[in-house]
Amino acid sequence: MKLEGIMSKLEELGSEQTKKIYMNHGVKEPFFGVKIGDLKKLVKDVKKDHELALALYDTGNHDAMYLAGLSVNPKVMTKETLQDWVKKAYWYMPAEYTVAGVASESNYALELAREWMDSEEEMVAVSGWNTYTNYISITPDEKLDLEEIRTRLHQVETTIHEERNRVRYVMNTFVIGAAAYVSGLQEEALNVAEKIGKVHVNVGNTACKVPLATHYINKIIQKDKIGIKKKTAIC
Repeated sequence: MKLEGIMSKLEELGSEQTKKIYMNHGVKEPFFGVKIGDLKKLVKDVKKDHELALALYDTGNHDAMYLAGLSVNPKVMTKETLQDWVKKAYWYMPAEYTVAGVASESNYALELAREWMDSEEEMVAVSGWNTYTNYISITPDEKLDLEEIRTRLHQVETTIHEERNRVRYVMNTFVIGAAAYVSGLQEEALNVAEKIGKVHVNVGNTACKVPLATHYINKIIQKDKIGIKKKTAIC
């Protein structure tokens, strides 16, 4: 299927109700307002055509950009394309989910996560933190640099409340992720969670809430799900 055909399908699947929801979260035109579940149904029409997926992202249409992230093969993504994607991720949804998910499964996951996390651009930093969290969620513990993760936990502990709005959100997510996905770090991560306490993030005109890291980590411990890795970070 060609780009025009996919865009037509996206337009058909869009709804004013979903558009209003996305607008409350910070999306800008152009977009049609397609539910994530409906986007996933279109993956089969795009997945085998990598160039089509790249073209979808380049439209700047939010629905098309999200579909692109669901459809590309991360292992064939170039570093240059990922850098281009992160620059175009103008709000938190593509930054935290689309770019971070794809980058974390790419051959440049750590390199880009480290670079992006320390960026002065808020959405680039957001992508970096979620790329790193996603990376540790899918990578065997023996391949992880535990000291680096500890250093980032300390960075969160000492800087989170002075950070930019969505960076605070993803830093909080990282603390939860370090506890959940890395065996042996839950005590240290829980200690950081207790020290940072409640993290305040402006989520706009939405009902979204920032999870309390201590509560979330303790639930994972109680369910005996510490150290269970995810199969994929793309969702």
